[in-house]
Amino acid sequence: MSDQVKTNNNLKPVDADQGNLDMHDAPNVMNPEHVAHHIVSPTVYLMIFGVLMVGTALTAGMAYVPLGAFNAPVAIAIACTKAVFVVLFFMHVKYSSKLVKLTVSAGFFTFLVLCMMSLLDYVSRAWGRW
Repeated sequence: MSDQVKTNNNLKPVDADQGNLDMHDAPNVMNPEHVAHHIVSPTVYLMIFGVLMVGTALTAGMAYVPLGAFNAPVAIAIACTKAVFVVLFFMHVKYSSKLVKLTVSAGFFTFLVLCMMSLLDYVSRAWGRW
């Protein structure tokens, strides 16, 4: 067997021979979890921080706009948008494998279904009519 380690998708293995201090057994080197991690620049973090601050200001501003029954859905939509940015960039899901993205998407979809069920229950109640 040669000293060269073959990898899929041009990913660099993370092992002692490559200069990293992580020690892995030889059969496990091809594991897709054992690759070099993506480095995010501080500029991206500052841009996401700006987007989150704009979202926070938008949430505070929308609290003063009389939308009637749509106040709660608009606030939840803004909060969900901000949550997507946090999950994608600060939790590094954007740079993760497809399985991680599928798992996070399934959890987010479940959250949206539960929110919609709560909002439907809230809207369908006849408050003060009985």
